[in-house]
Amino acid sequence: MKKICKSYILLFLMLVSVSAVYGQSANISGYVRNYTGVLLTGDYNYAIIQNTFNLNFEETKNKVGFKVNPYVYHYQNRETEYGLRQAYLDLYFDTFDLRIGKQQIIWGKADGVFITDVVSPKDLSEFLLRDFDEIRMGITSVKADYYIGNNTFEFVYVPVFTPTRMPDQNSIWYPAPQFSPNAEFDYSQSEVENKLSNSEVFAKFSGLTSAIDFEIMAGYMWDDDPAMHMLRSVDPVTQEAGLTVMPKYHRLGLAGGSFSTTIKGVVLRGESAYYNGKYFSSADPDAAEGVTEKNYVQYLVGLDYTLWGVKVSGQFIQKVILDYDETIVNDQYDNMATILFSKDFLRETLRAELFSYIGLNNSDALIRPKITYDLADGFELLIGANIFTGDNGMFGRFDKNDMAYFKVKYSF
Repeated sequence: MKKICKSYILLFLMLVSVSAVYGQSANISGYVRNYTGVLLTGDYNYAIIQNTFNLNFEETKNKVGFKVNPYVYHYQNRETEYGLRQAYLDLYFDTFDLRIGKQQIIWGKADGVFITDVVSPKDLSEFLLRDFDEIRMGITSVKADYYIGNNTFEFVYVPVFTPTRMPDQNSIWYPAPQFSPNAEFDYSQSEVENKLSNSEVFAKFSGLTSAIDFEIMAGYMWDDDPAMHMLRSVDPVTQEAGLTVMPKYHRLGLAGGSFSTTIKGVVLRGESAYYNGKYFSSADPDAAEGVTEKNYVQYLVGLDYTLWGVKVSGQFIQKVILDYDETIVNDQYDNMATILFSKDFLRETLRAELFSYIGLNNSDALIRPKITYDLADGFELLIGANIFTGDNGMFGRFDKNDMAYFKVKYSF
């Protein structure tokens, strides 16, 4: 740990030194933040106490640029986390750009959900509560953009697979496993080897006209979430049934697109994707290792408009498993909605916001009210809450994790 800490201190000093050499052309920005959350159930324990230092160092000179984004999360009750969110080199040419290194890649038109936005894996160590620029993980990749007028062809090559980052087992956000208590886990096949044949590739075409902004994409990737293969056995002596759970990652092919357009002051957004080769858990006793391979479609329709100074945004999201059979653990149709209300006050120094995820299948929800106040230039105060409702579903399973939080942030 001390070696890691020294490495990031050295990196920071190097960035400051380079900045001094480049003078006014260099751009250093970032923020320092305290984030304190308290659970609203039980003994009102702290949900989180986090101190964050985030640094962005960017430089562009002639036809070359780069960005380095280290960060530190300091906690009171667990080890300090040091990370490098982005570190890439940009090369600029007449009709195309090239970006090489660790980078965040954002696709699609959806707010708060991931449909075609699948290139960068997710950090779910705090469920969906982090800011989205912190949820999206940087990945080492090569991204090429070729420009033709208002249109862009984008190609992404990812040499090494990075899965979703899940919460630690001691975390309040760790999802309780849906297996028998005596189940054993075998992680021998939960790794994807770092070799050329295991690379991921993505391509996207973006078009911008006076009437519509759209994207068409495709990819050959690994599913960021493992399928839980189950091996059942019977002890020859005691005749007791045994269960071994074996997480495995599988390939996915996908194709999709998104669009947005404005009609009489109302922004209409849409996004959809077809996924080929997803493994779902199955209760069919004849299903090999308790999983079955199916294709599925996920789509979104959203509207944004402003009414009496209040920004209103709503989305309907549906996931449909094709060629469905009743033994699949997941519902054939998984329906969810999101809604956002926000309004600025006091000459845009105070913002009140309410964002909610609503699970329509299980009548569960995550309700997130917050108020942000710009106290001074770069100094921000934020107070909010995360309220979970329901007994089941993605949000209902965290019903005991209702929390209120306070953030103090200084950006420079």
